[in-house]
Amino acid sequence: MKYNSLSQNDKKEMLKTIGISSPDKLFDSIPDDIKLKKDLNIPSALSEPETWDTFNELASKNSPETPLSFLGGGAYLHYIPAAVDYLSSRGEFVSPYTPYQAEVSQGTLHLIFEFQTMICQLTGMDISNASLYDGASGAAEAVLMSHRIQRKPKILIPKTLHPHYRQVIQTYTKNLGLEIQEVSYDESGQMDTSELKKKLDKETSAVVCQSPNFFGVIEDLEVISKLAHESDALSISVVAEASSLGILKSPGEMGADIVTGEAQSFGIPLSFGGPYLGFMSCRKDFLRQFPGRISGQTKDVDGKRGFVLTLSTREQHIRRERATSNICTNQALCMLRATIFLELLGKKGMREWAWQNIQKASYANKVLTDIKGVESRFSGQIYNEFVIKTEKKWRQIQEELKKKNIVPGISLEKYYPELKGCGLVCVTETRKKKDIDTLAEAFEDLLKS
Repeated sequence: MKYNSLSQNDKKEMLKTIGISSPDKLFDSIPDDIKLKKDLNIPSALSEPETWDTFNELASKNSPETPLSFLGGGAYLHYIPAAVDYLSSRGEFVSPYTPYQAEVSQGTLHLIFEFQTMICQLTGMDISNASLYDGASGAAEAVLMSHRIQRKPKILIPKTLHPHYRQVIQTYTKNLGLEIQEVSYDESGQMDTSELKKKLDKETSAVVCQSPNFFGVIEDLEVISKLAHESDALSISVVAEASSLGILKSPGEMGADIVTGEAQSFGIPLSFGGPYLGFMSCRKDFLRQFPGRISGQTKDVDGKRGFVLTLSTREQHIRRERATSNICTNQALCMLRATIFLELLGKKGMREWAWQNIQKASYANKVLTDIKGVESRFSGQIYNEFVIKTEKKWRQIQEELKKKNIVPGISLEKYYPELKGCGLVCVTETRKKKDIDTLAEAFEDLLKS
């Protein structure tokens, strides 16, 4: 459908029909003293060629060469097949709005159903939804859900949980009378289970565990879940790097009761910070306390397969005091991309994808720690991120390597003052061997000087 603007005659005819002389009369109800009586201070309109010139001029200010980046920490650069962009941009999916009316939303409901199915398969859970903004809000919603189920005041979260996730949990819970206690980490980079045992008691609603954690270390979720259950607490698994689900044992198999996380790795580009895609799944026993909505499969009057919103517990749909969430989006376009991405890879592709992440990160960890003045900070098994400690301050390393168009990773001192000189390095399948070797050479040259 082409857009054609209104002509002057069209405007006159509309004004005549509604009985006013000018569009200004439509705003007579606004008090005169608060009206803006001058033009907005914005540039005048540009022609199409002038607009292109303006954007090209702005683009020329960017670095002419894409930096060699080893950043991670919850935002991951992965290869996205061209089919994801093509299929998700088809006209049928341009406006995947909330499916209020099932009869006109079969496509969207079907996609949500497929997404939920694959999330259940990856997490080892019974049910899943498609209605979370991102991994951080997902972690907070899981904490609130555990409190509704258990009715106990204490939540244990590890310092190995993403710092931003911890902040969001604190924000969500600070006025609800919940007690959030942090559990430290040991020399392996995992949650300190001896400290966890001391803090666990009958007042604990849930234990949160991120695996792989913020340090890239794979946690022993099976042990943590067992300890939680022995104290009659729930086990919440957080997955910030969803590609790891392609190869690691599922959280459900390791005793998790609720699994939540970030699905940005499933075909969502980094896009300078968003949008992201949160997911959540749980055991069927907790269905009635699940936030968001669930798409279900049914049959129509003719016996044909159809899809409906089986459960919708957000405050926009039911009485506010009974709602389990106020999330008002199903992230349908991001969910669509993730569904296409997962279908394209399949089981074999997911495993190969995750395997490449493990192998390349392991190689990078080895070549970097072979350099004099660089050592591994933690001894635990890693996925695609790892922490290294250097003789020089990490901030200084970042500044020096920036001159070579290399972004070496994240300085951890900001989030963990005790980890001075430590950086978090991320290596995904997008990094070639020569990229990793270039990083190692840059480190070696810098530490020699």
